Amino acid sequence: MTIQQLRYAITISETGSLNKAAEVLYVSQPSLTGAIQELERELGVTIFNRSGRGAALTNDGTEFIQYARQVVQQYDALLEKYGKGGTLKKKFGISAQHYSFAVKSFVEMVQQFDTEEYEFAIRETKTREVIDDVATGRSELGILYLNEFNRKAMEKIFRANSLAFHHLIDCGVYVYLWKGHPLAGKASIRMEELADYPCLSFEQGAAGSFYFAEEILSTSEYSRTIKANDRATMLNLMVGLNGYTLCSGIICEELNGSDYIAVPFESDAIDAGREMEIGYIVRKNTILSRMAQLYLDELRRYLGV
Repeated sequence: MTIQQLRYAITISETGSLNKAAEVLYVSQPSLTGAIQELERELGVTIFNRSGRGAALTNDGTEFIQYARQVVQQYDALLEKYGKGGTLKKKFGISAQHYSFAVKSFVEMVQQFDTEEYEFAIRETKTREVIDDVATGRSELGILYLNEFNRKAMEKIFRANSLAFHHLIDCGVYVYLWKGHPLAGKASIRMEELADYPCLSFEQGAAGSFYFAEEILSTSEYSRTIKANDRATMLNLMVGLNGYTLCSGIICEELNGSDYIAVPFESDAIDAGREMEIGYIVRKNTILSRMAQLYLDELRRYLGV
């Protein structure tokens, strides 16, 4: 088994086609097919089911690709740290819940590198996908939060996926709304004052649960709720419908604009002082790449920790 064979298998799984993978890898299809067949013989498993419609992962193949991604990423991290020269285009990706500060820190980190030599990716996505992206090696880091409600369930999922959570900052809970909202001038806002306005939350998909919600107090009975898939849509709904969401209060005006504010949220249901713990997840026993270390430096600088 070679690193090249692992790269071949990963690319096929991403493209879903031997033809497309051969184009991406700049190799002939017969060579690619032969390399995968040799790998399957060595392993004693079938990685792909091949058909006229492409190449689909088998159950064994799905598990194998998860391990292959980890091995390749660790190999690339070692090569980056100890290798000399080479033309390998280094990759770095993060997945995060919808946090503007995570995007801002990513921008600051990327500006330190030549994008001709690196391939960067940032994914604002569903909570389950943040976890899956890091577990499979698609992203090196994942940014999300824990609190007393979701902690046990989330930590169980982390253990099952060999992930480790690292603390960044504790923060309170705020009502995030636009400056023209009727409640925008208040020093603090209670739940009953929000009853006449729609609560905005990020869609978590069919596999979602209360534990995956990005908004604290996800089990509360809101009289009006609207779900969105991206941050831009949520901001538009705040203006158009006087909607609101509950957040950490850490906002980036440079990215979100100056038309929005965060007002402290009052609730007897939350233990004051430690409502949300924002942190990052990585695979256990991982050697962080230089990009990951610099990204975390930028993140801590922005958060002031």
